[in-house]
Amino acid sequence: MITVEYCRMMARYNAWQNRGQMDVMKSLKPADLTRDRKAFFGSIFGTANHLLWADRLWMSRFDGGFAPRETAAESAQLHDNLQLYFDDRMRTDAHINRWVAGLSQVSLIGPLTYHSVVADREISKPVAMCVSHFFNHQTHHRGQIHAMMTAAGHTPGDTDLVFLPDDD
Repeated sequence: MITVEYCRMMARYNAWQNRGQMDVMKSLKPADLTRDRKAFFGSIFGTANHLLWADRLWMSRFDGGFAPRETAAESAQLHDNLQLYFDDRMRTDAHINRWVAGLSQVSLIGPLTYHSVVADREISKPVAMCVSHFFNHQTHHRGQIHAMMTAAGHTPGDTDLVFLPDDD
């Protein structure tokens, strides 16, 4: 279904896009960052918080590390301080990059069984599907953030995967 090279590329893409969105977030007034924009997680900051929360949750499933303490319902309020969010986002992106650096093709074979905090039940799916979902979930919510930033009058950078810098 997917390859280790795909995972490494998507991890690089994730970090590149997050850095670009953090640059725009720095330029936003706090009220613009937290304004309810009628997105599923409300605001730009709420959606960014949810995405960070979900990345940490999925990484705990993939590598056995610590899951976030917050519930899915609390995910949009993960951080109330922008700098703490930035620090956590950068640590999480580095964690993702370390994880993919250690992947082998065999790592992507077989089932992943985990407790879904959203469905409140045990789920078992192919690892490759879960990893694909992980990267797709990131892209989905960053697209929402990009649209909200654009609507707020800011111009986020390119999001096209083909423009991912080679040295990123």
